[in-house]
Amino acid sequence: MINVIGLGYIGLPTALMMASHGLEVVGTDYNKELIATLNAGHTTFKEKGLDELFADAVKAGIKFTAEYQVTDTYIVSVPTPYDKFSKKVDACYVVSAVKTIMGVCPKGATVVVESTVSPGTIDKFIRPVIEANGFVIGKDINLVHAPERIIPGNMLYELLHNNRTIGADDKSIGEKIKELYASFCLGEIVVTDIRTAEMTKVVENTFRAVNIAFANELAKICRHDNMDVYEIIKICNMHPRVNILQPGPGVGGHCISVDPWFLVGDYPSLAKVIDESMKTNDGMPDFVLNRIYEIMKENGITDINRVGLYGLSYKENVDDPRESPTIQLLESQERHLASPLKVYDPFFETDLVPNQYHNFEKFLEDTDFVVIMVNHNQIKENMDKLKGKIVFDTRKCCDLPGIYRL
Repeated sequence: MINVIGLGYIGLPTALMMASHGLEVVGTDYNKELIATLNAGHTTFKEKGLDELFADAVKAGIKFTAEYQVTDTYIVSVPTPYDKFSKKVDACYVVSAVKTIMGVCPKGATVVVESTVSPGTIDKFIRPVIEANGFVIGKDINLVHAPERIIPGNMLYELLHNNRTIGADDKSIGEKIKELYASFCLGEIVVTDIRTAEMTKVVENTFRAVNIAFANELAKICRHDNMDVYEIIKICNMHPRVNILQPGPGVGGHCISVDPWFLVGDYPSLAKVIDESMKTNDGMPDFVLNRIYEIMKENGITDINRVGLYGLSYKENVDDPRESPTIQLLESQERHLASPLKVYDPFFETDLVPNQYHNFEKFLEDTDFVVIMVNHNQIKENMDKLKGKIVFDTRKCCDLPGIYRL
């Protein structure tokens, strides 16, 4: 039996996928309200196909509880934030989960850490916890790192089709865990050592962050000299060896906006390009806020209460607000002691921020100036409703005449 610890954006789909493919699974989370919701037959976030997968997993016998199980395999999928001062990974949730596992697990159990960590985290934080509980790693407890590699909005497809990495001290243990993931994963599964697995996951997200930063920096340069960054990128990408990404209002989610900081925190004198790239991405919400003020001034708008932000999630068509550029922008605005801008997002039914609307038509009625922060399908399908308004499109999804862009 597999005990999946942490039933958030990664742990829950993983547990459901394993259960629906014939594995005996118990999902555990300290949040008793979340457990109650799952046991009542409801998923805890929106994702294409998740409700159907949930139904299949329940039919297959998955269980949900706040209690850690006595079993031979644990998968730890809990958050790994970073310390905003040191930029180092904060492994407290992983450490807490492993400590609790050590209190119930039998000898011979395997602990799989799915949470993304910086290279060396398992050596520095996890091994000491196991050893402090009297277990000998490799004899009494087997340790594995199997970092997740999925994205909200396309989770289930990527769980099935993405390649995976399994890091283990003992290759034979790695192969056994590979078999568990191969019960559903159609991609290639590579078995390597733990430190390599840690590093590859962080490097993947760092590569993406650096390339996004290049596009965002281009947007700032082009804005400074009144050039069209989108036209420039389009022409440059006609070169067979150039593939510049699109700029945006910032970078959110728990991967690209967080994981690269782990390398900056651990290697501050070496990770210079990464450091500057992350600062560029983190600076985009302020850049957007300044553009809003410039556009207001250009159009003679003095009442900030007539300005609205469309989109609160960190990316399109998901209900995931983690590290959302919109929330970052609102926090920056608050530091300037300004009244909070109006906000609307069709994916959030409860208030996450002040001045949040829950009716699209009312939001449009109360705004003269709409800032598109997220290109949800809803706004792309209702562009005609923005006619007559000032529109600042940070996602290049609107083709109405006279709009503003980054």
